[in-house]
Amino acid sequence: MPPALPGRDAASSPGARLRALLAEGGLITAPGVYDGLSASLVARTGFSAAYLTGAGVAVAGFGLPDIGLLTGTEMAERARIVAAALDGIPLIADADTGYGTALNVVRTVREYERAGVAAIQLEDQAFPKKCGHLPDKELVPAGEFAAKLAAALDARTDPDLLIVARTDARGPLGLAEAVSRANRYAREGADIVFVEAPQSVREIEQIAAEVRDVPLLINMVQGGLTPDTAPERLAGLGYRIAIHPGALLGPVVLAGFESLARLGGTLPRDLTPGPQGLFELVGLREWSAIGERHRFTVEGAGA
Repeated sequence: MPPALPGRDAASSPGARLRALLAEGGLITAPGVYDGLSASLVARTGFSAAYLTGAGVAVAGFGLPDIGLLTGTEMAERARIVAAALDGIPLIADADTGYGTALNVVRTVREYERAGVAAIQLEDQAFPKKCGHLPDKELVPAGEFAAKLAAALDARTDPDLLIVARTDARGPLGLAEAVSRANRYAREGADIVFVEAPQSVREIEQIAAEVRDVPLLINMVQGGLTPDTAPERLAGLGYRIAIHPGALLGPVVLAGFESLARLGGTLPRDLTPGPQGLFELVGLREWSAIGERHRFTVEGAGA
C-alpha cells in the first residue's frame, strides 16, 4: 500500500467523495491516467480527481489504438490498479459502451465498482466504438442506450457511485441531436452528462445553455476537435468536470521520441496530427485494414 496522502476520508466510498466535490461547486479538473505511475503522479500533485482514459490504457498499456479492442476485464483490472495508486482520490473511469448489451453493462458496473472507481462513463456508440475525436463513428438508437443506462443504474450496490452518460451524436448526427440525447439521458437518471467533441466555443456554450439540471462533463483533448478552453470559462458556463485524457500521455510520447532520437533512433514521418497520429503509432492503419478486409456487408452476406 502507498503511504497515506493528506485529506483522504477512508470511511467514505469513492462515489461519495466525488459527490462531495461536486457539491462544493466550481470545476473539477481530472487529468487522464492509464497506469500506476501516471496515477501516482496525479496523486502527488494536488488534483482532487482523475480520469481513467480508455484511449490511454489502450495505447500505453496494450500498444493498441482506441477502436474497441480492449475487453471489459482488461479495463476493470486497470481501473483496480489505478484506483489503488490514487489512494482515495476519486477516479472517473471510461467503460466505453459497457462492452456489450445491457446484460454486459451490469457485469461491467459490478466489476468497476469492486475495482474502487467513483464514477463509470458509458457511451452511446455502437460496438466496436472509436475514440470520440476520430471520424466515422456509429451510434446505437437513443432508446437502446437508455436501456443500458437503466441497467447500469440498477446494478450499483453503492448508491453514491455515479454513472456518466456520454453521447457521441455531435459528429454523425449533429449538435441538436447530441443535446436532445443528453437531456434524455439526464431524464433517465444519469448522474453526469457528457456531450463528446463539440467543435467550437459556440457549441460549448450552447451545450451548457441547453443541457440543464444535471452536472456537465467536458473533454479537453489536445489536438482534438474541441477547442482548448480556459478552466475559468468552463466554470463560468456551468461545467462541473473537465477531463484531460492526454495531459500525461502526450508529453510522455514526445519526450520518448526525443530521448530515442538522441540515442540514434529514426523518428516516424508523416504522422497525422492529433489523436489519430497517436493511434497510428500503435497500429491504427493496420487494424483498420484488417477491419475493412473482414467487414460484413449486406451485399456480401451468404444465406
